[in-house]
Amino acid sequence: MNNQSKQPISPTAHGHRLVVETLNTHPNALRRLHSPGSAENELSELIVHTALHLDTVQKELVDRCTWAAQDLTRVATGTAAPNSLGVLQNSGLQIDLLAARRADAKAHLRSALAAYQRVTTIAKPQHAGPHPPLPSRTSPRTR
Repeated sequence: MNNQSKQPISPTAHGHRLVVETLNTHPNALRRLHSPGSAENELSELIVHTALHLDTVQKELVDRCTWAAQDLTRVATGTAAPNSLGVLQNSGLQIDLLAARRADAKAHLRSALAAYQRVTTIAKPQHAGPHPPLPSRTSPRTR
């Protein structure tokens, strides 16, 4: 296993974690595995950016949920009055939108990871069995 993948991963780093679990390497380590300009390198860059995007959306979702939970806790404990302007309703809508964005980002990252795995599997030399014998020059030819 790559030593970088043993470092603790932030709880909001879902993209990072998905890359490590799927490819057994840190997302930034992918950048050094392939020649610049190659298809594999382009997919590596796509994976890095997509993982960072998922991490960002996840952090926004966690922040919004934490804020809403704190607001609800203040109302529940009586330290704050409920806001009649629909702040919690708006917060719920924002949470729903962020959850949908996270699901979309995760699906996009999974797709990029699957493409990367297919490309890097194809790029590796395949060890086929022995080649079939070449036709003998002395054997009769048929047309």
